[in-house]
Amino acid sequence: MKLAIFDLDNTLIAGDSDYLWGKFLCDHGYVDAEEYQAGHDRYYQDYLEGCLDIDEFLQFQLAPLAGRPLQQLHEWQQCYIETMIRPIILEQARALVEDHRRQGHTLLIITATNRFLTEPIAGILDIENLIATEPEFRDGHYTGKHTGIPSYREGKIQRLELWLNENGLNVEESWFYSDSHNDIPLLEQVDHATAVDPDEHLHQAAHKHGWPVISLRDNAET
Repeated sequence: MKLAIFDLDNTLIAGDSDYLWGKFLCDHGYVDAEEYQAGHDRYYQDYLEGCLDIDEFLQFQLAPLAGRPLQQLHEWQQCYIETMIRPIILEQARALVEDHRRQGHTLLIITATNRFLTEPIAGILDIENLIATEPEFRDGHYTGKHTGIPSYREGKIQRLELWLNENGLNVEESWFYSDSHNDIPLLEQVDHATAVDPDEHLHQAAHKHGWPVISLRDNAET
């Protein structure tokens, strides 16, 4: 199997789906805007700096799902996808995905963002395989906790290995596209690593490793 792996936030879409979900909740008054925005800004800065406590963040991020009726959550989800996400899906990202599809490669999104937010985005991009952080679901409701290994930093490697083993898949050749230095551990594992509109730390790492640096937001390529 030849496997093309894509990060999601700021790679296939021109923004961060976690951050935009927080903005959506605040804009609509579904959470206390001042308190929630302050917390979200702090966690997002930790993410950018590579010092995010992923378990603490997930407890914060998944709390608005806890105990709410599924119909209400699905209405929120649909509105969020249409207003916040669909407008920022990058056409050049779509073209990249389709290029791999035409070559017969297996397509996979791997993201630290939870499945509640990312599964509809994967559907828009027609990418069947998704590894995302899993929100816990019990007795017909989300609990506000997560289950299993969060797919963040080295966790992406662990989750990928589990996914391959569970599906009996062997990788002959692999690609991975990401914007974030948090993905360097997985980028170092694949045959073809590409930095996409990278942050400063990833840009430096790409130069060190000789990885291509591309943009899916314009025609720039170095």
